[in-house]
Amino acid sequence: MKKTFSSNTSKIKKNIVLIILGGVIGFLNGFFGGGGGMVCVPALEKFLNLENKRAHATAIAVIFPLSLVSCAVYIFKGAIESLPLLTVGLGVLLGGIIGSIALKILPGKTIRLIFAFVMLAGGIRLLI
Repeated sequence: MKKTFSSNTSKIKKNIVLIILGGVIGFLNGFFGGGGGMVCVPALEKFLNLENKRAHATAIAVIFPLSLVSCAVYIFKGAIESLPLLTVGLGVLLGGIIGSIALKILPGKTIRLIFAFVMLAGGIRLLI
């Protein structure tokens, strides 16, 4: 009986941590207009022990509805320009298709290196 209680308590704590992390990811995505995936991928790997490819795919699935909600808020505020939305949106759509195909093909180690490089480059860019 004690083992079950301990197991349930552990699951509850883990779920609370994941909900808080989800809130942080949602905030980052809404505040920056994206970027929650940079926190989501490592969190999924660490807290759920997801393998690299699954963490990236799951992060995309988590971020997608967040992005839709954030987009709706920005549209209702009148904060979106239509020309960049259409042109950049087309590029994002094509890039997303190519990226999802690459995620399937590339080995996990290569994906991890690319992700680390992008995070490092972003961090350096913010510092400069």
